[in-house]
Amino acid sequence: MFTKNRDRLLEAEVAKEFLARVVAQAREKGWTSDEHFTVDGSLLEAWASVKSFQPKDQKGSPPPDDPGNPTVNYRGEKRSNETHESKSDPEAQMARKGSGKEAKLSYSGNLLVENRNGLIVDSRVWEATGTAERYAALEMLQDLPGSGRVTVGGDKGFDTADFVRECRNIWVTPHVAQNTGRRGGSAIDSRTARHASYAISQKKRKRIEECFGWLKTIALLRKLRHRGTLKVDWIFTFACAAYNLVRMRNLMRSAVPA
Repeated sequence: MFTKNRDRLLEAEVAKEFLARVVAQAREKGWTSDEHFTVDGSLLEAWASVKSFQPKDQKGSPPPDDPGNPTVNYRGEKRSNETHESKSDPEAQMARKGSGKEAKLSYSGNLLVENRNGLIVDSRVWEATGTAERYAALEMLQDLPGSGRVTVGGDKGFDTADFVRECRNIWVTPHVAQNTGRRGGSAIDSRTARHASYAISQKKRKRIEECFGWLKTIALLRKLRHRGTLKVDWIFTFACAAYNLVRMRNLMRSAVPA
């Protein structure tokens, strides 16, 4: 029955509504902050083999020597997301976590976490481009309820002039880590970094790694089992709601006197 109704659940955005109601329940109990948040993103390995990453304009080719595990020679071939795509999951993008790291077909999983108890407030799955984390963060920040000023912590990857400017345009104070090694210097000046709240945001932002750690190990999202941005976002959002429920159970236990 679930399999037959899966498309209907996807179209109705049930996962987003489920996460929103879990967050609303936590907010009613005073477990969430309405002013201080953290954003970050992480790569989620797609359910597609690197061998499936082939030229987009590739036409007919001879049958493989082994259909189940064909031999592929990439020597001397330049491959990029502009010229190649996965035949198994065309929406997955080749990306790497950092310089010197192995490139893998991936999606970008992004979180907005409140700083009081580290609960996930919102989530987004985007294609794994170089700007996905920043654009997803801005979209989630714009969807926050209320009209008061809020702060957002983040790592050095968010220290760009465009991101800082857009944050201020939507009434968000950026408390992202200063990337002093960037050409042109950090977009965060001393007027922001000198405040005690900036140091607190930098300390609190590291808790978002606990969310990603749980999602990848306990929720088994390190290697995805779904293909396509819509389905990946769907299962990622459900997993975020499950993380919140586990965290809320622990908060409830700690609130009950022994």
